[in-house]
Amino acid sequence: MKKLILINPVNKSRPGLAINKSSRFPPLALGIVAALTPNGWVVQIIDENFTEFKYQEADLVGITATTASVNRAYEIAKIFRDKNIPVIMGGIHAFFRYEEAAKFVDSVAVGEAEGIWSRVIEDFESKNLQKMYISKKIDLAEMPRARHDLFDKRYMFGSIQTARGCPMDCEFCAVTSFNGHTYRQRPVEDVLDELETIPQKMFFFVDDNIIGYGKSASKRALDLFKGIIERGIKKEWFCQASLNFADDEEILEYAAKSGCRMVVLGLEAENTESLKDANKKLNLKMGINSYANAFKKINKYGIAVIGAFIYGFDSDTPETLDNRTNYIVSSGVDVVQTTFLTPLPGTRLFNKMLKESRLLHTNFPSAWNRFDMTEAIFKPKLMEPAELGLAMTKCDVKVGKAIWKKFFKTLFATRNFRTAIWALITNINYQNVRNNKKRIK
Repeated sequence: MKKLILINPVNKSRPGLAINKSSRFPPLALGIVAALTPNGWVVQIIDENFTEFKYQEADLVGITATTASVNRAYEIAKIFRDKNIPVIMGGIHAFFRYEEAAKFVDSVAVGEAEGIWSRVIEDFESKNLQKMYISKKIDLAEMPRARHDLFDKRYMFGSIQTARGCPMDCEFCAVTSFNGHTYRQRPVEDVLDELETIPQKMFFFVDDNIIGYGKSASKRALDLFKGIIERGIKKEWFCQASLNFADDEEILEYAAKSGCRMVVLGLEAENTESLKDANKKLNLKMGINSYANAFKKINKYGIAVIGAFIYGFDSDTPETLDNRTNYIVSSGVDVVQTTFLTPLPGTRLFNKMLKESRLLHTNFPSAWNRFDMTEAIFKPKLMEPAELGLAMTKCDVKVGKAIWKKFFKTLFATRNFRTAIWALITNINYQNVRNNKKRIK
């Protein structure tokens, strides 16, 4: 039997959330590739979230990588290629920088694995592996259940995907370019079947918006939550959604009953100018005044809110960022996620920054190590990079001091001790990341 090794590399100098055991998540894409691989192959996943890579014999190697981890992926690829073992790379960075990736690997998979993997295997077995494979967007009824049995048993959370694509067009986000504007959904029964194969008692819906867009998508989310209950799947989970997650109280009720503990809301900013910079249309439409009411409605059902905020929009100044920090601390957000605005490949933001010569580091690919959202890597319009960094440092300090205040707020607002503990641990995890980034180079 032939052996396929799939590798999840980690940027060791800048680990981000991987610094915490409880905020690491299985490499779901590799589990899907494993599920697509024919029975005549032995498949192994080497996952640097827990085990540092050591060379092993293989017939074929597959590597996925984010932008921040891609240089580590290139290092590992070279080890295999030096021993004449072919390497194929996929993932979001290779999707947007396929010409770069092609210099470091034998083949590049551009797009969704379901549309090309059978051909990759056929070509490899006939000794005709191509330099590039391009996949179209698939009907998610064709999406297999990921091989959760191959993931490291030390993961505290499982993960699952129920949909791909986003009709929104936020300037800093690559999801629309990567997964398309159309919101594609897996059949509910397929999702429930896969959920039953996840060994962990806690899991993460990796969808960018669990309730989707429009009435039919909301109904489908409701059917999913009810299906979890009807099947007796006793797990706790969290998800990502847009601000309108709070609009339908029936969805909130059944999300909570099916095990939802937290939801990540992409709030980004608390003022109209920054939201316009981000092209955050839904938040602008609903209005910033809707934030507080949304938090209260979500908390009412025992669910905590992770508020995701970004520092560094073109309209931001040291003063507006101080205001953002004060808002975050005093708001009804239960968990605080703060990141630097980061121009990632594939986004309009990256193209704009490159065109305007505002990127501070352009010696690609080595510079990609810095594109991990933990530092200012461009020249802001209304302040110096050092001022942006100082504003974030001030935020880190204030948010760190507010962790226990947030815990008691969550406990009081949700009346759910379990949810409050989830929120507390998550806040501590984010604080560990904030503290760690001060030491990375």
